[in-house]
Amino acid sequence: MESGYSTSRHHTFAGNPLIGAAAASSASVPSDSDDGLESAVASIRNLLADTAEEEAAGSGIRILPFRHGKPLVESSYASTNSDEGPTWRLAWQSVHKCRELFEASGLKLGGESLVYLGQRNEVVYWALDFTDLNLVSQFGSEERKNAYVELRTLMVAADWSDENAMGEISIAGHARAILEWHGLCQFCGRCGTKTSPQKAGKRRHCQNDSCKKSFYPRVDPVVIMLVIDKANDRALLSRQSRFVPRMWSCLAGFIEPGESLEEAVRRETQEEVGIEVGEVIYHSSQPWPDAQWHSREDVKKALTFAEYKKAQRTSAFRVHHICGGVEKGQGLASDFNVETGELAPMFVPGPFAIAHHLISSWANEGVGGLVS
Repeated sequence: MESGYSTSRHHTFAGNPLIGAAAASSASVPSDSDDGLESAVASIRNLLADTAEEEAAGSGIRILPFRHGKPLVESSYASTNSDEGPTWRLAWQSVHKCRELFEASGLKLGGESLVYLGQRNEVVYWALDFTDLNLVSQFGSEERKNAYVELRTLMVAADWSDENAMGEISIAGHARAILEWHGLCQFCGRCGTKTSPQKAGKRRHCQNDSCKKSFYPRVDPVVIMLVIDKANDRALLSRQSRFVPRMWSCLAGFIEPGESLEEAVRRETQEEVGIEVGEVIYHSSQPWPDAQWHSREDVKKALTFAEYKKAQRTSAFRVHHICGGVEKGQGLASDFNVETGELAPMFVPGPFAIAHHLISSWANEGVGGLVS
């Protein structure tokens, strides 16, 4: 049967509460407008220049630290309720604390280091990369321990029914994508001159006066598709060597320049498995091999035996242990193992993946309009 998680309005990493209509509705000035952005930049610059003012006004600014692409998170666990696992949240920090750590490493925290994420309820949110710092001290305390955790681990550990958790994973995904783009766009692709961040990290600008080219964050669009054989009531799933045993998922591939979504679906399917695709039906979108046919009954069985809630709870405990310093390794393979004690011939990714919803929709008679 289909997991109850699928009632969410958004796929993982979508529905960021700090951008778009969600953020605009909570402030008199939309957070992504020029006026809202300039106001946020002016506020952070004033705080960085005036320590006394920071202590008084810093509560309206929150900073999310990253290190090697991992967001800083904290985890709590109410052991009195044994049915619920630990809960993780993004470990937002004050300007004062971040500046302290920069100074401890012999560096000065400037406004150009911060990346604007948005604002909500009169609080402005920023991201800051700590990867290059020689950290002398860390965030957290004996009471509230935290750690930098892989985004994919958090994705599995997030409770799909928790709107706040899904909002936080989308914020972390957006922040990581922007910070990674800044790391890859340090130099101008036209003349080779160093670039500098502009508009609070929303773009980069070539410092060569004879070039002055501007660069904006880019995305790499991908198609993911479930190939269906209606005549024989079966679906084509694939697996990769990095998958845990018996895990199967959908085919996927990058869209090439000048190619439509439908053309990419047909080309990738032909290249991967040598099958010609007919009608292409759009299902939904999400911000981010061997192949074998499987009957509808096999897929339904896989969805039934896989305990996705149990896997989410196990991953939540893993995040809790990482934050407490108990677990150091962060290999991703175990995060995707959702099997129960009764082994099934196969299983598919959990509700955090768009592949789950494609497969589940087909297995359950085309929920969402996937199958006519």
